[in-house]
Amino acid sequence: MKVTHLFEDFFHSEKAAGLVLMACTILSLLLANSGASAGYLHFWHLEFSGHSVSHWINDGLMAIFFLLVGLELEREVYIGELSSLKNALLPVVAALGGMLVPAGFHFLFNRGTDTQAGAGIPMATDIAFALAALSLLGKRVPNSLKIFLTALAVIDDLGAILVIAIFYTGSVAWMNLIAALSVYGALLLLNRLKVRNLIPYLIGGAVMWYFMLHSGIHATIAGVLTAFAIPFGNGDEKSTSFILQRFLHRPIAFGVLPLFALANTAVVLPNDWVHSLVEANSLGIFTGLFLGKPLGIFVFSLGSSLIGITRLPSDLKWTHILGTGFLGGIGFTMSIFITFLAFNKDAIIDQSKIVILISSLLAGVAGFFLLNIWVKPETVGVDSTRTPSTQYDND
Repeated sequence: MKVTHLFEDFFHSEKAAGLVLMACTILSLLLANSGASAGYLHFWHLEFSGHSVSHWINDGLMAIFFLLVGLELEREVYIGELSSLKNALLPVVAALGGMLVPAGFHFLFNRGTDTQAGAGIPMATDIAFALAALSLLGKRVPNSLKIFLTALAVIDDLGAILVIAIFYTGSVAWMNLIAALSVYGALLLLNRLKVRNLIPYLIGGAVMWYFMLHSGIHATIAGVLTAFAIPFGNGDEKSTSFILQRFLHRPIAFGVLPLFALANTAVVLPNDWVHSLVEANSLGIFTGLFLGKPLGIFVFSLGSSLIGITRLPSDLKWTHILGTGFLGGIGFTMSIFITFLAFNKDAIIDQSKIVILISSLLAGVAGFFLLNIWVKPETVGVDSTRTPSTQYDND
């Protein structure tokens, strides 16, 4: 399977970003539970223009993160790993299972309770953390496995965006929503008129974000909409979309996401935090991420292959898919983000963050050790135990 330079750059950048996120998470937890806790927590609650620092990060800077997610989704669909139906079907089906089964686990534990709204929390995969964990295995990882995990996480991001837009929207202020969509329509018109200058798109995106913020629909959706309004062209290095994506990648990977990690993992562990791990919400998040993710990804992938809908790349085994499914259980960024939308009580939010961190850590460790056993240079190739319908050549 051929791997483009853009994909290689993306993979290595996400790997580095994941390591930075790990460091920020550990640092934030240590500071929040140290003698500097009061000052550290106070900083994130400082008011600026009517909103706290953490609020500006979650609703403002994260909109830029979603802009990048939208640009990456656009590239994958047009010329990337999702542009070919043959390559796209397996990660699409796997991602579907990786969203539905974890949500089902959480719903099973929390049906009819105040924490039922948290069903979306275990649905997402943190692409930076997942790729960082996979990268620790070195060059023996098949390229098709890197692409499978990347595509899976990208599709997960799209699923999370849809979940936010559909299920985590409160009362709608229709005038503001109409204003936001009108701006979006104007941006699409600029695209049709072949306007390539980035400035009007960025200004329009900022205006759309403002109206979306006051519409009742989460403002970060404006980032995704802006991305799909920006001209893609042929996707080469001179295209408007590519220029913006290349510009945003490092500031977001090494600026926005670390800030998000610092602000949202500043959790003071209560004395009884261990007891909260057996509450319904905690069990739902844990089983969703640690069990539901690998189970959903593996079963949906295998099932779709057996009935002939998808095919497994010739250099992969089903054990590779199972191990990667555990890496899909690293929720972190999107899981924490959805937590804020699902709950409005600080105690439940903090409890959810703790479980997300524990679940993501255990899922990542399990995925790494399983793949470390199953991914071996001398065994990478066609698996003789697969059914003939699951084998194909990746030209």
